[in-house]
Amino acid sequence: QMASAAGWIDRDTLLILTETGLRRFDIASGAHDPVAAIEATRADTRCNDGRADPMGGFWASTMGKAADPKAGTIYRYYNGAVEPVLRDLTIPNAICFAPDGRRAYFADTPTGKIMTLALDAQGWPEGTPEVFVDLTSEGLNPDGAVTDSEGALWNAQWGAGRVARYLPDGRFDFALKVAGQHSSCPAFGGPDFRQLFVTTAQEGIANPDAAQGCVFSLEAPVAGRAEPRVRL
Repeated sequence: QMASAAGWIDRDTLLILTETGLRRFDIASGAHDPVAAIEATRADTRCNDGRADPMGGFWASTMGKAADPKAGTIYRYYNGAVEPVLRDLTIPNAICFAPDGRRAYFADTPTGKIMTLALDAQGWPEGTPEVFVDLTSEGLNPDGAVTDSEGALWNAQWGAGRVARYLPDGRFDFALKVAGQHSSCPAFGGPDFRQLFVTTAQEGIANPDAAQGCVFSLEAPVAGRAEPRVRL
C-alpha cells in the first residue's frame, strides 16, 4: 500500500497514513496493525496528505488515484473515530495548524490557493474556509506545509523547487530554493528545529537528473517546532 504521512504516538510508535487508512507502526520491529479505515473499500482513491493537530487528533486527506476532480476529502481522526471535515477536493495538501490549535490550513493544489479554517477548542471546524494565500497570479502549486515556532506557514511548491514562508497574516516573507523541481513537503528537525528537510518528487519529469526525487536538508533562519502527539 502507498504510505504518505505519519504522526507520532510515543517514542517507539508512529501512526502511519496508508492507502486505506491509519495504522499503528512499531519503529523497531516494523510490525503494524490497523487503527482506523479511511475509504478502504474504494479502489479509485488513496490517502495523501496528513498531520497531527495540537489537540491530539490526526487529519488525513484522500484523493482520486487519477487526481479525479472533487474525489478527495479531508478527514479527522479523534477519540477513536474518523469524521469528514472537508469534501469535494481534488488534490488536498498543505494540512497544518497554528501553534495554539485554533486554526487549520489546507490547500486543494489545482486551485492555487492555501485556505484557512477556524477551529473550536476541541479542534473541530467552526465557520467556513477562507483564502489565506492566493498563488494563482504567480502560477504556483501549493503542496505540503508546516508551521513554525512563530506561527508562520512554510509551503512546498510543486514545480517551483522551493519552500515559501508566509506570515500569520498571509504575507509572503521569503523562499528557500532546493534543486529538486517538485518540492513536495517540508519538515523541521534537529536539536533546535532549525534544520529544514524538504522532500521532492520525480513524477512527470522526462529526464530527471540526480537532484530529482531526493530529500534535501537546509538551515532555516527561523526555528520550527515539535509536532504534536497523536492520542489514540
